Amino acid sequence: MRIEVTLDEGAHMPTRGTERSAGLDFYAREGALIPPGDTVKVGTGVHMAIPAGHVGLCFPRSGLSTKRGLTLANCVGVIDSDYRGEVMAPLHNLSHGARTVKAGERIFQMIVMRYPDVELEQVAELDETERGEGGFGSTGAM
Repeated sequence: MRIEVTLDEGAHMPTRGTERSAGLDFYAREGALIPPGDTVKVGTGVHMAIPAGHVGLCFPRSGLSTKRGLTLANCVGVIDSDYRGEVMAPLHNLSHGARTVKAGERIFQMIVMRYPDVELEQVAELDETERGEGGFGSTGAM
């Protein structure tokens, strides 16, 4: 799949960490200070034309969250195929101290995936299943 990309001045082209990496690493275009408990939008300077029928799903980088307490505030970001603005990362600081992100640092990863064309149909009732309405831990012991 080919994706057209434009870069703002100072931006880095997304890269793969290894040949078999599923995600593309995105880099902070500028540095940022993130106080404890706060969320700061960090720009990448990347603009993309994701093909129709596909979505860019943005996930936290495991090292950034486990080593420094920084994660994506929205848990998983969704970049739709018709969005042409700058790809941003709302980084949230879960730690008890201020954290800095340096310009050029990898801040999240994106996986581009095809999604199904879904049509919703309202019905009077749903079919019965063994699970029924059980949720939040209902399928196993804690």
